[in-house]
Amino acid sequence: MIKRPFFGLARPSLKHPVVVNREQDSVEEIPLPQKVTLFLSPHIKIDDIILRAGDKVITGQRLKLTGDGKDYLISTATGTITGISEYTGYLGQTCQAVSIEAAGDDQWDDEFNERGKTTSPENALEFFNYLPGNPDFQSLLSFQPPVNTIIINGIDKDLLIATNQLVFKTETESLIEGIEHLKKITRASSLFITVPSDLTAEAEKTGVPVHAVNPVYPNILPEIITKNILGRAVPPGKRCEEMGVGFINAEAVVSLTRAFAEGKIPVDKIVTVINKDYIPVNIRARIGTPVKDILKALNIETEHGDQIVLGGPMTGTAIYSEDMPVSPDTDAIMVLDKKRIVLGSGSHCINCGECVRACPARVPVNMLVRLLENGLYEEAAEQYDLLSCIECGLCSYVCVARIPVFHYIMLGKYEFSRIQSAEESNA
Repeated sequence: MIKRPFFGLARPSLKHPVVVNREQDSVEEIPLPQKVTLFLSPHIKIDDIILRAGDKVITGQRLKLTGDGKDYLISTATGTITGISEYTGYLGQTCQAVSIEAAGDDQWDDEFNERGKTTSPENALEFFNYLPGNPDFQSLLSFQPPVNTIIINGIDKDLLIATNQLVFKTETESLIEGIEHLKKITRASSLFITVPSDLTAEAEKTGVPVHAVNPVYPNILPEIITKNILGRAVPPGKRCEEMGVGFINAEAVVSLTRAFAEGKIPVDKIVTVINKDYIPVNIRARIGTPVKDILKALNIETEHGDQIVLGGPMTGTAIYSEDMPVSPDTDAIMVLDKKRIVLGSGSHCINCGECVRACPARVPVNMLVRLLENGLYEEAAEQYDLLSCIECGLCSYVCVARIPVFHYIMLGKYEFSRIQSAEESNA
């Protein structure tokens, strides 16, 4: 089997939304909830956490999780820690959840301000890993060789979401200032902006080179951007950062501006909420706000059998409880009416070839899924390009047999990484 990371012709033609009018520009504020819940990094074990129930915290406080202080989260409310519990999420991965009972008015932590608000890499790693927009400064600053090109996303990665487009349209001045902070923190030799052609004029005001991207899914995914704009194909199983290319959302860049201007770590997230009629509403909610509080504030009612998805229709993940909170990377909440849900099936591949034609990475999906169905994860990676998948979800979208192909692939990647980790630890 010849390993080919990229690229074919993706089908069907699925267009991203474009923010075009005042009504779409508006953002509805969601009240501070009575309780916020914050998820920790999966690698942190509950026995290692030094936080305890009953601890008092204030808004914007950097909460050290372990004794060495390297692991932390940012408190998004003023109040009391009421519990630390284990949460099992997608693909059975476990992490810890810290619950904070909000006391009402915010009292703001001043540590970042007292440290001088310097635009140093060290400060970014110590304060900015939980910014709205979820910037991965650990990757941007820690890879060797270092990341030398940074691309600012002006289009969201999934369909129906307009968070980053909204930022470009309404917060141009903050973007300009945030880009200067980003340059000083990362010291990258070049920066680019990707936006749909409709927002080119706004993006050009930043003074940074702009690449207008055809807003057809999955053109905005990092691997495709890296190939189409920079001419660098990302090898199977590798990250863009290993090619010297990093990505950051426009919302995260604006969050840098707010942090340095106010001396406070931003704790509010812009989210596109898509109701049962597929009508999007932009909201601003405190990170850690339960989904049920947002739906209540928007008068969106759910019934037994409805589905709530965090993210967009192509790559979002369904949740089993409305108590799930907004995280720094939650760009959308989608509510699906039970009457419109297209369920997956237990059917086997009929070899129609639609998934192969749709795949932008030219993965032989029809053969790959056969191995994944049978738990042959190593064989799937070695023989049928499992690691070449760029996780766009088009294979599931076009599957005539309604096989949950995308979920098989995600499970396959997860299980293959576990096998590799086990082999390395036993070597």
